[in-house]
Amino acid sequence: MAILVSNEAARRIFLVRQGLSSAPNRALSKDGLLQLITALGFVQVDSIATVERAHHQIIFSRNQTYKREHLSALLEKDRTLFEHWTHDASILPTAFYPYWKHRFRRREPIMQDRWRKWHGDGFDAAFEQTYRHIAENGAVMSRDMKAEDHQSGGWWKWHPSKTALEYMWHTGKLAISSRVNFQKVYDLSERVISKEHFEREVSHEAFIDWACREALSRLGFATSGELSAFFDLVTPHEAREWVATHRSELIEVSLVSANGGEKERASYAFARFSDEMEAEASVTPPQRIRVLSPFDPLLRNRARTERLFGFFYRIEVFVPEPKRQYGYYVFPLLEGDRLVGRIDMKADRKNGSLDVRRLWLEKGVRPSAGRLEKLDAELNRLAKFTGVETVRYLDGWMADM
Repeated sequence: MAILVSNEAARRIFLVRQGLSSAPNRALSKDGLLQLITALGFVQVDSIATVERAHHQIIFSRNQTYKREHLSALLEKDRTLFEHWTHDASILPTAFYPYWKHRFRRREPIMQDRWRKWHGDGFDAAFEQTYRHIAENGAVMSRDMKAEDHQSGGWWKWHPSKTALEYMWHTGKLAISSRVNFQKVYDLSERVISKEHFEREVSHEAFIDWACREALSRLGFATSGELSAFFDLVTPHEAREWVATHRSELIEVSLVSANGGEKERASYAFARFSDEMEAEASVTPPQRIRVLSPFDPLLRNRARTERLFGFFYRIEVFVPEPKRQYGYYVFPLLEGDRLVGRIDMKADRKNGSLDVRRLWLEKGVRPSAGRLEKLDAELNRLAKFTGVETVRYLDGWMADM
C-alpha cells in the first residue's frame, strides 16, 4: 500500500535534497563546495551570462559566501571535479568518472555515425590528426586548431578539428582541462582525470545500480522515469527493471500534487530513509526570496516542478520574441518552500547596474511591501555577486500587478 505524502511535505523533502533548505549565509569552504556539488549530483554549465553564468548562480542561490576561485581550484588544480554531459554540459565530482565511462561507450557508435553524416569524409582524418597533435603538444583550444581559410558559423560550419575535439570530449578520449574566457581547453583524459578514477572500471550491473541509487537519493522520491532522467545515464527500461529488482528496499509513495490531486504514476523512496524523510518534511526553508538560475536542478524536470510547486516554467531563449510569454531569459523566484514568481532582468556592466525589466508574481501571491523588500534585498546581494553596484528598476517593471 502506498504511503500518502502531502504536497507541502513533498516540496520540503525535495528542497532539502536540493540544498535549498540550509541557511544561505553559512560559511562555505572549498571542501564544503565539493560536498555541496556532490550532494546535488551535478551543476549545469551554460554560456548565457545575462546576469551570471548558470553554474555560479546555482551555487550562489544555495550559499552566498561562495567563492568562484574555489570552483576553479577544484576543477583545474585539485581535479576533484570534471566537466561532462548529463542532460546537458555539467560540472560533476571526479569520483563519478568511472560510471561516465559507460556513457562514453554507449554514445560513441551513435555519435560516430551521426557526426560522419554531418561532417563528411574529413571526420576520421581530423580525429587522428587532432588527437596526435594534443598527445604530442599538450592541451589546446578550438581556435588553436582552426584552419586559416575556415569560415566561422554555426555548429554545421565547425571546422573539422573543432568537430574532432567535441567528439573526443563526448566519448571520453579528451577532457576539459580548464576554460579561458569560458572557451574550453582540451587535453587527453588521462592527463586531466586522476589515475585512481581514470583507471577504475565498474561492471554494467554496478553502473545501473549506482545511477539509480544516486538519483533516488538526491530526489528523495521518484518515478522510474525520473530516475532515468536525473543523470540521463540509464534508459527508462533499465530504471524500471532496477525498481522491480529492488522493490524489497523501496516503499511506494503517493504524492499530492500542487493542484490537490494525487499523482497517478507510482513513486518510490528508500524504505531505510523513511524516518529521515519525515524529519526533512518538517524543515522550514529560509523565508528570504532567492533568484534561481533557469538551469537550476530544482527545475530540471519541468513536469515534476509543476506537480510539486504548481509552477509552469520553460526557457524561452529559442522561442521567437513575438511568441514569448515572459522573456528571453527569465529567473524563477523561490520564497520559503514556494516558487512565487519570475523576474526578467539583465546585468548592465557598462553602467554598473542590475536592470529589472519586469516582475510577474504567481496567482494569489501579493506584491506586499514586505515581499518587495525581501526581493530588493536579494537583488542587491545578487548584484554585488555579479559585479555591479546598484539595482535599477526600469519603467513598467510592476505593470499589471
